[in-house]
Amino acid sequence: MVVCPGTAASGGLITWCTRFASQKNGFRNAALGRAGRSAAAAKRPLDMGCGKWSAWTMKTTMTNQVFSPSRRVLLAGLGGTALASGLRLPATAQSGTPLSLRARPATPGAGLPKSQIWALDTGTSGPMRFSKGDLAVTLLNELPAPIVLNWLGIDGAQAASPLTGQAPVPPGGRAAFTVPLRQSGTYLVNALLAGEATGQPTAARALIVEDNPKIAADRDEVLLIEEWRVKPDGSAILPGNNPDGTTAAYTVNGQASLDITAKLNERLRLRIVNGCARAPLGLRIENHDVRVMAIDGLPAEPFLARDGQLVLAPGSRIDAFIDATRAPGTVSQIILHDGTAPKTIARLTTLSDAPVRPAPLPSAPAFPSNGMPERLNLQGALRSDLSLDPNAQWIAPSEFDAAAKPAYSVKRGRTVVLAIANPTSAPVAFRLHGHHFRLLDRLDDGWKPFWLDTLMLDKGQTQRIAFLAEYPGRWLMEATAINWTAPKLVRSYAVE
Repeated sequence: MVVCPGTAASGGLITWCTRFASQKNGFRNAALGRAGRSAAAAKRPLDMGCGKWSAWTMKTTMTNQVFSPSRRVLLAGLGGTALASGLRLPATAQSGTPLSLRARPATPGAGLPKSQIWALDTGTSGPMRFSKGDLAVTLLNELPAPIVLNWLGIDGAQAASPLTGQAPVPPGGRAAFTVPLRQSGTYLVNALLAGEATGQPTAARALIVEDNPKIAADRDEVLLIEEWRVKPDGSAILPGNNPDGTTAAYTVNGQASLDITAKLNERLRLRIVNGCARAPLGLRIENHDVRVMAIDGLPAEPFLARDGQLVLAPGSRIDAFIDATRAPGTVSQIILHDGTAPKTIARLTTLSDAPVRPAPLPSAPAFPSNGMPERLNLQGALRSDLSLDPNAQWIAPSEFDAAAKPAYSVKRGRTVVLAIANPTSAPVAFRLHGHHFRLLDRLDDGWKPFWLDTLMLDKGQTQRIAFLAEYPGRWLMEATAINWTAPKLVRSYAVE
């Protein structure tokens, strides 16, 4: 999930915060929005909200900042031979549930673009679903360019870690490795790190690690949203290239739009995945209360999204519950805002069938903790400054050297506090591999009640994050400006 700066005038960051931090930071309180907005209200500019969490009441409310539908304001309001030396391609995988991936050319479905793209083929469509445990992955590269997979949100998978643990697979090559799936949740697999240098855009795949025991929901729906920059002839261009003359087109699960049906009082778990390479997304789900349950794959303190509004950074994921309580025949739009014109990407229709139950289910409790630490030792933490200035030792993935000195090193079991500064003139998406992190309050006297793997920083902004260095090895950090032409840049850190 993206953490958003406040209004353009304030320059502040909209985040989750305690009541006292909220007062110190000057944020405004606002009542929760009601479900069932009018058609006229749906056409108004998207209200991007933020949550405020009270340690006293454990009750979530939302604050509201108004967005005009312009890309500038959307971005101002936001708070995915071997290229790595010293790495070898593993020849065999360890035991575990098998997953065979073929990176190959593919023809898109009914959505855009109309030209050939590259895809990660498993033999079946839709999200990849597995139980917790080891995943024995075999990757065959049938493309004319090297490829390395990026497992967004999977913590501690050193053998599969892009560039630091897994070298790009050359054309015609094969790699086998094990991915430990320790935590249930919603994740993303893409090939953007090595796949932006040449070739065709590559479609991503959602990865679902199933809950055990099961989470109480009647239905489980995945919405993988991807952006394509399409030329007039229908062909798509790679991220990092000049988009002049192209149109931004979006697909949901590979289609131009998605239709979802629900019976009265049915509970839906929507797993919303921003598979875009560069674009942050604002979504509004009409007519329904939207309760956010997890962010970036891990449980969050549940909260209601104001007016059904969600904001996701590139590569971020949100799990939300929706209870179908509208009258039979009601059609509710799921509207995407990218800073230009609103776009309807999906519709949720309440069926006239018999209700699933006489009344809606009660509000869901928080998901199990997924084994994440309850506390972080900030007092004894390793503290380090990290600049997102492209000239501050950030390099292109093609230039990455796994043997080079890391940005910082930490002993296993110690907490790390990073002060991340964006001195550039554009918002930047920062991603930490190997570990999820907490977003700290401004005085380091607490943290927001969710875990993240991706953080948006506005221009000129500094944010502090903290994580427990639990998994030994060398791990990537990514920094990418929110601009289609911007290059993807990387550095690494070490846990010893």
